[in-house]
Amino acid sequence: MIYNTSQLNNGMRVIHLPSESKVIYCGIAIKAGTRDERPGEEGLAHFCEHMSFKGTEHRSAMQIINAIEGVGGELNAFTNKEDTVFYCAIQNKHFLKAVDVLTDIVFHSTYPQHEVEKEREVVCDEIESYEDSPAELIYDEIENILFDGHPLGHNILGTSKQVREYSSEDVCRFTRRHYRPENSVFFVSGNINFKAFVSHLANLSPSEDAALSDICIPDNTLGNAATDCREIVSHRGTHQAHVIMGVRSYAAEDPRRWALYLLNNIIGGPGLNSRLNLALRERNGLVYSVESSLVCYGDTGAWCIYFGCDQSDIKHCLRIVRHELDKLMQTPLSSQQLKKAKQQIQGQLAIACDNREQFALDFAKNYLHSGKLRDLNDIMSHIEGLTSTTLQETAIQLFDSNRITTLIYD
Repeated sequence: MIYNTSQLNNGMRVIHLPSESKVIYCGIAIKAGTRDERPGEEGLAHFCEHMSFKGTEHRSAMQIINAIEGVGGELNAFTNKEDTVFYCAIQNKHFLKAVDVLTDIVFHSTYPQHEVEKEREVVCDEIESYEDSPAELIYDEIENILFDGHPLGHNILGTSKQVREYSSEDVCRFTRRHYRPENSVFFVSGNINFKAFVSHLANLSPSEDAALSDICIPDNTLGNAATDCREIVSHRGTHQAHVIMGVRSYAAEDPRRWALYLLNNIIGGPGLNSRLNLALRERNGLVYSVESSLVCYGDTGAWCIYFGCDQSDIKHCLRIVRHELDKLMQTPLSSQQLKKAKQQIQGQLAIACDNREQFALDFAKNYLHSGKLRDLNDIMSHIEGLTSTTLQETAIQLFDSNRITTLIYD
């Protein structure tokens, strides 16, 4: 993979992955998310994302929508724990229009108060809908437990009470602090003239009048202390029990993450042959849904197992999960098992990389946070170098019953 990269005079970084496709995927990734919220700002990063579509110095909300969708393109955005991304898919011939709109909504939004008041209710409806989905809500709650109240563990949406208090001034304060060229990356996947694009972009993105250091961004580094292992039961009155087991794990640049990445796929990855799917669903018919997940942040990570089951089967399922984790701790994979596990995840990666939109979002995030270029061959090489001993050592370190916290909705 041969990328083109550049940096504008105002600090914005640019990355481009050439493609012969007639469709462009592009956007602006900003290093600002839930963990950057100060006390009293819970949910503000996500609210700012919503408000950025509500009018700029140059366009009304309707003009923003029609500029991209009027030519058949798609405009979207999302907020997570460490970044906010605005992106679109569009035909090559309309690429510069997409660049203009994206830079406009990120750097020139006006966040009018009357739009803030309307959008509050939209976001509150989103929050209420989310709270009706225990299978999603339980992931946020386990992270808040694992990260012990740190902003990294907070619900991305915030609370309805908090959102209803936000004003245009609050949104302006947060975006001025974080929606800045030097804190962002413009990414493109497609067939473009890179030199002409960089010149065009330089004329659109703002020249800031204050250094980032003058904005007083607080230190949100997470402490090293892990939370105590415990079992927490929350009586929700749901028809199905929802169970999640979690432990703090490795940061995005920690070399140990590769072993956990492969172990995660073996235990509860998307394949129907994952150990937990075979043990809980295929052999025993105890669950419909079971998965394990790994998320890596800048300075930490979280690894979890989730399943939903009948109330009466909770303890049985937990015993089976514990048995599968113990096997990985006690017995190294055979050479044949290791070979098959590597082959499976490498195939999944190759297929995933064929999704150009998702791959564009992935390489943008990687470049935003680490300054590194995402290379499939490099990832494959890391996986190929893993040994059974390394996997067993990682399992022993993370899967010990004294480290894992269990949260149950019953």
